[in-house]
Amino acid sequence: MLAGIELQAQTSVTTYHYDNSRTGQNTHETILTPANVSSAQFGKLFSQVVDGFVYAQLLYAPKLAIPDKGTHNVIFVTTEADSVYAFDADSSTGANASPLWHARLTDPSHGAAPGATPVNMVAELRCDAIVPAVGATSTPVIDLKTGTIYVESFSKERGHFVHRLHALDISNGTEKAAGPAVVRASLPGHAEGSVNGMLAFDPLHQLNRPGLLLLNGIVYLAYSSHCDRPPSHGWLFAYDAATLAQKSVFITTPNGFHGGIWMSGAAPAADQSGDIFLTTGNGSFDPAQTPATELSNSVLKLAFSGGKINVLDYFVPFNYVRLNRHDQDLSSGGVLLLPDQPGSHPHTLVVAGKEGTIYLMDRDQLTAGNQHLCKDCASDTQIVQELPHALESMFGMPAYWNGAVYFCGGSDVLKAFSLHNGVLSTAPISSSRETYPYPGANISVSANGNTNGIVWTVETYAYESNGPAMLRAYNASDVSQLLYASNRKPRDNPGGAVKFSVPIVVNGKVYVGAAGRLSVYGLLSDSPKSSEPSARSDRTPHRHSP
Repeated sequence: MLAGIELQAQTSVTTYHYDNSRTGQNTHETILTPANVSSAQFGKLFSQVVDGFVYAQLLYAPKLAIPDKGTHNVIFVTTEADSVYAFDADSSTGANASPLWHARLTDPSHGAAPGATPVNMVAELRCDAIVPAVGATSTPVIDLKTGTIYVESFSKERGHFVHRLHALDISNGTEKAAGPAVVRASLPGHAEGSVNGMLAFDPLHQLNRPGLLLLNGIVYLAYSSHCDRPPSHGWLFAYDAATLAQKSVFITTPNGFHGGIWMSGAAPAADQSGDIFLTTGNGSFDPAQTPATELSNSVLKLAFSGGKINVLDYFVPFNYVRLNRHDQDLSSGGVLLLPDQPGSHPHTLVVAGKEGTIYLMDRDQLTAGNQHLCKDCASDTQIVQELPHALESMFGMPAYWNGAVYFCGGSDVLKAFSLHNGVLSTAPISSSRETYPYPGANISVSANGNTNGIVWTVETYAYESNGPAMLRAYNASDVSQLLYASNRKPRDNPGGAVKFSVPIVVNGKVYVGAAGRLSVYGLLSDSPKSSEPSARSDRTPHRHSP
């Protein structure tokens, strides 16, 4: 046994979208099926109140030994109040009515100065994308082997702004000896804000929106900005997971502007070769540069080697000028690495951005002949496949299961595309009857291998009106078949909508983060029959970031 974890065949959720490929699929779900989810057996089991909005995806560790509290399946909740909670994942009664532990990352025990608080961005930058406070926004990552959860926090302390990387013990929430580390860096550059040819990371203007990536002993943190208030850039940091020593830093636009890494909260993807894939937003790009140093509106392939983060490859859409002009950047979408495919392109990725075009690329070489940008072209003929305007604007992640890729854009329906001989069907093989207003939905899939597939979404369009989120479930083999919707029963309300919420499904239960609340769904025979918090007790008027 290591760090309180019973190391046996237990399903866990330790990273964004289940795995570093960001497939969004849990294929070890043996309890929930289309038959019982569509029946009266399925509904909300219980909720737990937390101290802030839950932007980060929830994480799950099974059979975790908690000091003086026994062994529990644990659900981890991260909030904009700079808090991390560990709750029993199966019950909210008795001793489990309270958190197993609660870490406030603004406390001095977690490296903060006395009086530290999350940041009010309306007051600081007139940015109301996330209100009333910005604290811990990104999805953490867990290393079960060492019993560590890595979390990024943002706080205001004595008039200064601080980002920190924390390494918490998952059994009790205490800071490990190596942490926390203050996130800071300076790199050569001549962009706005540089001094004597050096560009410093600006903690006020940069936002750790994407989830964290743990790969080969290194934790990666990616940054965008708040409402594109300059100076802002895309930054990627690499930290040693054991010591939290900074290993390398990369910036997308060292001599230009913007190029933020957004991905609507999705984490950078990584393959077994150690290559990292992410998208960047609007900003500067010079097609005359060879190799390019200003890498906005791009799909990037990076790797840590020789002690630094290196750009191995990149793709820029042929119409990047138009995308920049109309704020239709690629980085509203995350990158999904597909399982090996038949044909001449076995290793592919898929991504879609605000324009709604689906791009399918070869991960080994993103563009034919390394033609990163197809100049004076009417389409991107240098990649494996392009489906122009196949979706409305995509904000977040598609998901994969059993030869199909699922997308849900804003003001669009849930769509399933099939894969055949390594390419996508040119039209959806099935679509939902329900239309999802902006921003659409992130997607999870639960299945028992290649059977009993269920597509799960959280509709969050009510985030600006302080309305409720809505959990839905569809038959993954035909998404026109709606199995469940939480608005059918008032007691099934997940809580206030939070933009880009990602449901997770594990061990017969569905977990949804909302405004000040965790809600848990499953078969009602498992219900602990606990009391529910008030449906409006956790609401605060708010807006949300991309």
